Amino acid sequence: MNRTNKSTRQKGTEAEKIAAAYLESKGWLILDQNYFFQRAEVDIVAYDQECIVFVEVRSKTSTNYGYPEDTIGPNKEKNIYKAAEAWMYERKMEGALARFDVITITGGEKQAPDIQHFEDAFR
Repeated sequence: MNRTNKSTRQKGTEAEKIAAAYLESKGWLILDQNYFFQRAEVDIVAYDQECIVFVEVRSKTSTNYGYPEDTIGPNKEKNIYKAAEAWMYERKMEGALARFDVITITGGEKQAPDIQHFEDAFR
């Protein structure tokens, strides 16, 4: 076994850091990361100067077997909604303007990451 291989969780954490830095570079404020409610999770909660944005981050080293955004199914969307609703409730922000974005990161350690940002990716 190659001990230099990173775990899926380590890769996910790195992708989330890249996504958060990307959003900050656009002037967004990161409000929370890895928010869990029961078994539901939101990777990044940010503010884009207009609304609260719940961001799902997906990454793959290549697109040989599909694109990262294709790995988000109806159950994942449902869980993101659930976590987002809980996040808003806990902060007494129910009714605030919000949307759901997806950021995908493709590439390996030997190449610069390709970042794609899908605003209002699902409702």
